[in-house]
Amino acid sequence: MNETHAAHPEPPMEARDTLAGLLIVDKPIGPTSMDVCRAVRRKAGQRKLKVGHAGTLDPLASGVLVVAVGKATKTIPKLMATEKHYDAVVDLAAFSPTDDMEGEPNPVRVANPPSRDLVEMAIKRFLGEIKQRPPAFSAVKIGGKRAYQRARMGEPVEPEPRAVVIHEIDLVRFEYPTLHLHVRCGKGVYIRSLARDLGTALGTGGRLQALRRTAVGLFTIDEATPLDLLPDPLAQDHLRSATCENELR
Repeated sequence: MNETHAAHPEPPMEARDTLAGLLIVDKPIGPTSMDVCRAVRRKAGQRKLKVGHAGTLDPLASGVLVVAVGKATKTIPKLMATEKHYDAVVDLAAFSPTDDMEGEPNPVRVANPPSRDLVEMAIKRFLGEIKQRPPAFSAVKIGGKRAYQRARMGEPVEPEPRAVVIHEIDLVRFEYPTLHLHVRCGKGVYIRSLARDLGTALGTGGRLQALRRTAVGLFTIDEATPLDLLPDPLAQDHLRSATCENELR
């Protein structure tokens, strides 16, 4: 007696990396850059979809975050190497352990606040290729552990200075102790470190009060979509082609 076995289809497997391209997101203050990547993955409905970003924005910073999806994640190193533009507000009245408003302020009182001319002279010292020490509360690794992990445990943390390039710093507005800057720079620059070091050079305090990234390479804030307005569900026609098409093959 011959038995006929019914063909039972295998349970559907979750598609992997069926989407590929870039999203230009306007990250709000609050979430981390990885929070944004997780939100994109959720909206795509694919738990195993590769999602990454081309340059971290701190939780207290907002602005352009280029998110790569699927095979477009291969272009992240090239995207990270592009120029970045920032609008920054610096508080010269205090330092802080985090070099921004998150840490406890250490007020600095000065008898004679610096003039605009002195500020512009100090700014010139930070143009071109410079050695910059990352913040103690940063993701750089020291002895195999993230600097911020060591700092949160109360360990003394002083990351090694590293070479970075700052192409341009425009003094937009200055009314002591608040300094408004526009910065155009290369990969790896910490604007928090710039705020701290500029304050040190001026003999004042120096911590980052606010930061908004306005461009990553050719991608500008004008074309960025606010995080809460991203399409849900996310589909292929919502993504932009990666800069290097051959990277997607």
